[in-house]
Amino acid sequence: MKLVTWNVNGFRAVLKRGFNEIFDEIDADIFCIQETKMQLDQVDKTFDGRYSYWNSADKKGYSGTAIFTKVKPIKVMYDIDDSLHASEGRTITLEFDKFFLVNCYAPNSKRGLLRLSYRMEWEDAFRNYLLALDKQKPVIICGDLNVAHNEIDLKNYKTNHLNAGFSDEERQKMTELLDAGFVDSFRYLYPEKHDAYTWWTYLSNARENNIGWRIDYFILSQRIKDRIVDCVLYNKIMGSDHCPVVLEINL
Repeated sequence: MKLVTWNVNGFRAVLKRGFNEIFDEIDADIFCIQETKMQLDQVDKTFDGRYSYWNSADKKGYSGTAIFTKVKPIKVMYDIDDSLHASEGRTITLEFDKFFLVNCYAPNSKRGLLRLSYRMEWEDAFRNYLLALDKQKPVIICGDLNVAHNEIDLKNYKTNHLNAGFSDEERQKMTELLDAGFVDSFRYLYPEKHDAYTWWTYLSNARENNIGWRIDYFILSQRIKDRIVDCVLYNKIMGSDHCPVVLEINL
């Protein structure tokens, strides 16, 4: 199977920047997007041969996730099992015969870590949700998780220490998730690969100079890690400040 995750930073905007052509070229079995920033009545978009699932935030122009899949899921679940975190459209879970797929757009802790306490609550609730799923069948988590786990995962790690996305607290939560029985597919395959990023600020020619962060992931249950074929960062694809990440896996 080929799975894709991409933070599109506005679905209506990326449609004007070649999304359809990129979508057709990659031709994934399951294509997940984050930060759709729209309500369903704001765009009429379907893809032939795909089932579409959307989860929009209550607040217009904010957050949101979607999945387009060739394979019809057994079950579709929106948000996680915690009413505190059910208004921002941050997750969609599809259940298939052999695995769960969770598409996620994690909360940003904001400048000055103003939302860090909420982020910590969300992280614990999200991990508990994943562990409950993992008891039933293997789980594949994908999306913009808004954290660079280790120093190798961003260019300027010294100057970004304690900033949102690279705070000690956020990094520790990623460690806790992995220690709970999950694996970062890209680092599993490429533990020492440097300069491998998925997000670049629009400022200071960051993308041209590859001054970026790896904050978009495919994370999966440890017991299926040997089924990974490859995990590739499509960093030449434009249209967003993030690039798509593609996972090929035998399931």
